[in-house]
Amino acid sequence: MPFKIPDVVPAGTFAEQEQPTIAVPGGLVIRPWSPDDAPAVHEAFQDPVIQRWHAREADSVEEARGWIDGWRQAWSQENDAYWAIADATTDALVGRIALRLIVFGDGQAEVAYWTMPSARGRGVAPRALAALSDWAFDEVGLHRLELTHAVANEASCRVAFKSGFAPEGTKRSAVLHADGWHDMHLHARVQGDERVRA
Repeated sequence: MPFKIPDVVPAGTFAEQEQPTIAVPGGLVIRPWSPDDAPAVHEAFQDPVIQRWHAREADSVEEARGWIDGWRQAWSQENDAYWAIADATTDALVGRIALRLIVFGDGQAEVAYWTMPSARGRGVAPRALAALSDWAFDEVGLHRLELTHAVANEASCRVAFKSGFAPEGTKRSAVLHADGWHDMHLHARVQGDERVRA
């Protein structure tokens, strides 16, 4: 029996093309990962703030390189897509951004991000998130992007608001961190929402 509603985004949309580099206002780019980024990823995961909100630890540069291999392969599998946020001039890593839990048929994905300690307070995450969101809507054709963060993670909540992700509610006891279960704020942007200049 055929479906009455076609897929919002056709399967193969990512796998049939190279992962793009996306310009970000203010001298940044969102680019595919390189194995050369492994030392910086390892360094990032020594940061207590990143450790607090993530379930994984990077014990070595080699382990970080293995993560990067997986992030690079994810593009063709079309379930997740990971980018490095980098300085457009020096190519130095300043963060990571991703589309996760992609469901092309429903036109939906979840966004995730982190920034290097040295990059915080400069608007890196909001600008990168706004640029990735615009690309996901305009170039890919996704309809809805969700963002969740621990209620206690106030910095991530500010990123969501600055990037045009409207609050939609609280998911109670939704994610287990090292210090226990956390309530999560749910934010979202949908196709047609007012654009922001983060």
